[in-house]
Amino acid sequence: MKQIILASKSPRRQELIKGLDIPFTIKTYEVDESFPDDLRAGEIALYLANKKAACYPDELKKDEILITCDTIVWVNNHVLNKPENENMALEMLTELSGKFHQVYTGVCIKTSKESIAFFEETKVHIKPCLEVDLRYYIKTYQPFDKAGSYGIQDWFGYTAVEKIEGCFYNVMGLPVAKLFETLRPLLQ
Repeated sequence: MKQIILASKSPRRQELIKGLDIPFTIKTYEVDESFPDDLRAGEIALYLANKKAACYPDELKKDEILITCDTIVWVNNHVLNKPENENMALEMLTELSGKFHQVYTGVCIKTSKESIAFFEETKVHIKPCLEVDLRYYIKTYQPFDKAGSYGIQDWFGYTAVEKIEGCFYNVMGLPVAKLFETLRPLLQ
């Protein structure tokens, strides 16, 4: 039986992969998440997922499959990472307010013999938001571990996300249908 290793601290990714009914273990390690300035949109997420796989500290055994991921928010031709403080979160959410943005998740699936990488794109439209609501969200939900400063699965998603085009779970951080489709032949 293959051993799946999810290299992610994200509780959302852990919850999503659990829903696939595939046994897995979690292994985390630190990776510098910087990327070259000339990368755009999905290229960034793909680069970071591959970088995380390349930095895996152990040699993969024949029966192990490593999964690494990175999710970014892309708006106005630039990336929104995780906010460092309340002011940064408010700036990000204000920038997203009233417009479409893209969420990209890069995924790398690595075995001892091969590496398969892809990214998924989802377009998200945020309705125009009042600053008082954004401040409430930031104070109450502390979205400092989320790209773009929001979670589609929490209060902000309930009240501000007007529509999405693409995979909902991708916005949470893991395109589970595409992941399952890509993993299936490796699990045989």
